[in-house]
Amino acid sequence: MPPFDVPEGHPFGPHNLPYGVFSPSGSDTRTVGVRLGDHVLDAAAAARALGSPYAALLGHPTLNPLLAAGRTAWSDVRRALTAWVTVPSHRETISPFFHPLTEVTLHLPFEVADYVDFYASENHARNVGQIFRPDSPDPLTPNWKHLPIGYHGRSGTVVVSGTEVVRPSGQRKAPSDPAPVFGPSVRLDIEAEVGFVVGTPTRMGHPVPLSGFRDHVFGVTLLNDWSARDLQAWEYVPLGPFLGKSFATSVSAWITPLDALDEARVTPPPRTHDLLPYLDDSTEDPGGYDLRITVAVNGHVVTEPPFSTMYWTAAQQLAHMTVNGASLRTGDLYGSGTVSGPAANQRGSLLELTWNGRDPLDLPTGKRTFLEDGDEVTLTAWAPGPNGTNITLGEVTGRVVPSPQEP
Repeated sequence: MPPFDVPEGHPFGPHNLPYGVFSPSGSDTRTVGVRLGDHVLDAAAAARALGSPYAALLGHPTLNPLLAAGRTAWSDVRRALTAWVTVPSHRETISPFFHPLTEVTLHLPFEVADYVDFYASENHARNVGQIFRPDSPDPLTPNWKHLPIGYHGRSGTVVVSGTEVVRPSGQRKAPSDPAPVFGPSVRLDIEAEVGFVVGTPTRMGHPVPLSGFRDHVFGVTLLNDWSARDLQAWEYVPLGPFLGKSFATSVSAWITPLDALDEARVTPPPRTHDLLPYLDDSTEDPGGYDLRITVAVNGHVVTEPPFSTMYWTAAQQLAHMTVNGASLRTGDLYGSGTVSGPAANQRGSLLELTWNGRDPLDLPTGKRTFLEDGDEVTLTAWAPGPNGTNITLGEVTGRVVPSPQEP
């Protein structure tokens, strides 16, 4: 199908236009691209051909210069791109700059600066609390309803969709073991998340208020926070996740701009505790997003977590992340935390889906409690778009390969 002839309502139509970075077939040169249907448009080449003032901004091997340009530039470039792919008079000029997706190589679309991951789903937090603290009167920790809990991760191991994930090794110790042992993780898990990509930086000492979210966050990406539960369980007291999380985090090759998700904005769940002023969003625009996520293992759907149920919003997470004066850098990435809904088939991790291994999943490829070598995990998602359309987010896929470490 020719690139312009995308059927009306196509989830990657002109109402979507996510950004990525690609190399054309037979070339090592990386360039910014925009997806339309099953093609990718070389945005910089199109801009140069049309004499656009945005050619320099788009003419880089990463999205970082565009991210750093700020909200006005983001909106202006998006309007220009929409016109380029919809106005008939541009067709002849930019047609040569479309490439079939099957003939390009997709790359990590931005240079990741810092990476932070949160714990923002009440359903997930309650499930985890019930699994590990079954005798506690409240599965939530005392601070959970007062602030978005998070940890600082490792930006250097954020990888693009399709990158193989090597089974991590480290120390693990079951409660009945007399001493820790070293070896490959035997409880490798996934976490279905949404990542938020920061564009506009800040100076140290200047927190971002809730109202500043859209001025600093460029867009969203699906994110798989791979987790070695056995390593994590032994190491996380008292400082939290470390080697059990830092070995790999997979993100989509496509970043969906926030402007594409305006129709998906929803009110978050009711607050059950009074919030401190910097987190109080009762007078703010709706801060939640209606994203419908699907997780498949080896092609078999295992769960469908709804992002609309997340208790803490991305705006609250950004406000909390900077309230101490921590600065933002262009390319910062922060994860929502595992997305889990209230139903059993909406849980966003194998830890919850199998209740810590008690209830194995019965897949066509065999029973699973945690991931085996060769398993491939795929995250997809969509959101309501304008005029009854859907917005599809770029998928995230990763296949587990054996550890090179001997037990």
